[in-house]
Formats: sequence, C-alpha cells, structure tokens
Amino acid sequence: MEDNIFWIDFDTMYNFMKDVFIAAGVPEEDASVCSEVLIAADKRGIDSHGIGRLKPIYIDRIKEGILNTKTVFEVVRDNMAAAVVDGHDGMGHVIAKKAMTMAIEKAKMYGMGMVAVRNSSHYGIAGYYALMAADAGMIGITGTNARSSIAPTFGVENMLGTNPLTFALPSDEDFPFFLDCATSITQRGKIELYDRMGKELPIGWVIDEQGNARTDTHEVLKDLVKGTAALTPLGGIGEETAGYKGYGYATVVEILSAALQAGSFLKALNGLAGDGSKIPYHLGHFFIAIKIESFTELSSFKKITGDILRTLRNSKRAPGQGRIFTAGEKEYETWLYRKDKGVPVNTALQKDIAALKKEFHLDKYHFPFE
Repeated sequence: MEDNIFWIDFDTMYNFMKDVFIAAGVPEEDASVCSEVLIAADKRGIDSHGIGRLKPIYIDRIKEGILNTKTVFEVVRDNMAAAVVDGHDGMGHVIAKKAMTMAIEKAKMYGMGMVAVRNSSHYGIAGYYALMAADAGMIGITGTNARSSIAPTFGVENMLGTNPLTFALPSDEDFPFFLDCATSITQRGKIELYDRMGKELPIGWVIDEQGNARTDTHEVLKDLVKGTAALTPLGGIGEETAGYKGYGYATVVEILSAALQAGSFLKALNGLAGDGSKIPYHLGHFFIAIKIESFTELSSFKKITGDILRTLRNSKRAPGQGRIFTAGEKEYETWLYRKDKGVPVNTALQKDIAALKKEFHLDKYHFPFE
C-alpha cells in the first residue's frame, strides 16, 4: 500500500457519497442505494469499485449528460418466472437492486426467477446483487456487459466488455461462497486503481495492436478508450494457457446480457455516437435467483456447501504456502479488518473527494487529509 493513506470511517464515507449524489440531482432514496453499493465494495476490499469510482464513473457522466439522475424502471415483459426491464439509462445500482429484488420474489413463487435488463448503466460490484439472493437463502447469479475492453483469443481488437459472471451461495459459515470476477485477467477498475497508486501493470494483462504486452498504466487507460490497447481474457494470451476459456465465458455473458432483452452489444456499448460525441452506454444485465428449498432443505445445502469449502481449505498445501482460500473468504476477512478502520483513501482519491466537496459545497465534512 502506498504512503499517505488516510482511513475514513464507513458511515462518513457513505453519507458523503449520498450527499454528492443528491447534490448532483439523484433523488435521496436512489442516492442511498448508489452509496450503499459503492460502500459495500470498499468494505470487502474491492477498492476498484468503491468510492474511487464516484467521480469518474458516476458524477462526471451525470455532468456530461449521459447518465440520467432520475431512474425509470419500466417492466416491458413479465411472464411468471421471467421478466425484461428497461432502465432508460438511469442509475445502474438502482435498476439492478430492483431487478434482483424482482428475481428473488419470482423465485419465492416459482422456484427460480430471472430478470434481464436493457438500457442500464454501470451498476457497481456485481456481487452486491448476487449476495442479495444468498442473504435470502437462495443462489444468486448475475452478469453484465460493458464497454469493449477484451480482445478475442488470437485477436488484438477490444471487442468484449470485462463481463463479470458472479455467483453467491449460502453456507453454514459466517460468510457465503462469493465469486465476483471479470472474465478478463483484470478489469478496467483495477487498472484505474493501479494508476491512482502510480504502479505499472503486470505483464500479460494488456496487449497492444501488435499483440505485445503493455505495462504503462496511465497510457493504457487512454489507449483502451481509443481502441489501441485491449485486455486479455482469463487464461491470458492465446490458447497455451487457455485464454479461449475466458473469451468463451465473456461471450456467454455478452449474449445473456444483450440477446435476452434485444439490447446493445459489443462496440455499441462504447458510449460514443457516430460523430464521436458521448452518449449513454445502454448496458445490459441479467439477474437469476434460485430457491434452494425447491430442491433440498436449506440447512442441508448450507452444511454440504460449508463442508466442501472447509475440505478444500484443509487440503494439502503447496510448499511455502500457509493457507488455501475459498471464494469470499478474503473479502470477509477484509471486512473484519476494515470494520473499525473504514475506507483507505490514497492521494489521488483525496484529490477527488476534495474536488467534489468544493464543487457541491459540502462544507460540513472535515477530512483528516485536508
């Protein structure tokens, strides 16, 4: 971790984000949801999707007129266990929370529920919505497409989004099985985090138009927008390390996020009109909730899930390795560490917070780095 880190308690940071959203024109109830999703990322150590995205991904887009502060949640098709929703380019967090709530309610009635969404925007950490289902004693699955970043295997052009495929399954432990990751080796938010920290990228994360690895973080962010750099899929470059698997999964998410609701896909999600002017991103998402008790007793599912996770963690370790982790464990331990400390705020983020405070006249907040 870099020097000059200040820790801001979660309540203060949540309230600050909420007030910023309200000042930018987001209704109070919706501002609460947006801030709740962002702070959930910071609590779990997913700093690439927490307050660090408040200004560049949400507030700046609102100011550019490509993200609607008033969210219209229109159900355009509803057929028992399935539904399609149009979010009219509103706040993605609000659209997504309502969509997963609908999927959970359908699962209660029909055993499973699925909601596809069109014309939405960046919805924060995908895991927030999958965890909603797990907290309700269900299996939660969600995915979203995004502006093009990933090159297909054997290609160099950024075609697919980072397209996370996310799962949450309840267990009998203090935390659920929770897998929230992009279908690329990394995601744009992680590169933004590296940029704020002044770090170079590891070799293999990004390639240029000749297929060569790129590590110059700041320039990579510019070139991803220009289309002259691309992320590599899970598995990496080519077939030798099975990059085709990540490419395939990213394509699955693209199809489920777009084709089910007749929405935009691939480079149509880049937020640019034909003349180069900025337009809304028109993202698509999908949300699945599965009622475990339609298959087996919930307590039995949780016990077997817990047994699987514990057995994996207790299996033989590689030389020099102290622990084996299961998905969700590190996030839970980060929460235990951070719950009394708050959000780590580095130098670049301090500047963003100070700028937002000044712009929206939020003088009631006093941060230790000022």
